[in-house]
Amino acid sequence: MTDFRWPVRVYWEDTDASGVVYHANYLRWFERARTEWLRAKGHDQESMRIQLGIAFTIAGLEIRYLRPARLDDALEVEVCLLESRRASLRFRQRLLRAGSDELLSDATVRVGCVDTRTFRPCAMPSLE
Repeated sequence: MTDFRWPVRVYWEDTDASGVVYHANYLRWFERARTEWLRAKGHDQESMRIQLGIAFTIAGLEIRYLRPARLDDALEVEVCLLESRRASLRFRQRLLRAGSDELLSDATVRVGCVDTRTFRPCAMPSLE
């Protein structure tokens, strides 16, 4: 079940010397898609930091790279919330070729909510 999809285009700066997307860029796209998922729910991270004194941090990540993405590819990042706990969220994320079911990468990401003063775990507000 997909909660959210976010489009990505591969640019020259995203690729390595072989013309394939550099592996760290997949993490960047997953991060941006989670940010846009949150924004689509009516929240933005800067307001949450200023008004609520909270921030999100990666607590765990497992990623698989299955097929290469290349220059000028149109892609989509899927975001699916698997679990919401008091101070953390667990997501499934997938990177697909746009308009197809061709899976390029998938990941499970655990995001912790922390107090911006102490960086200790803290309860987060409802994101619904």
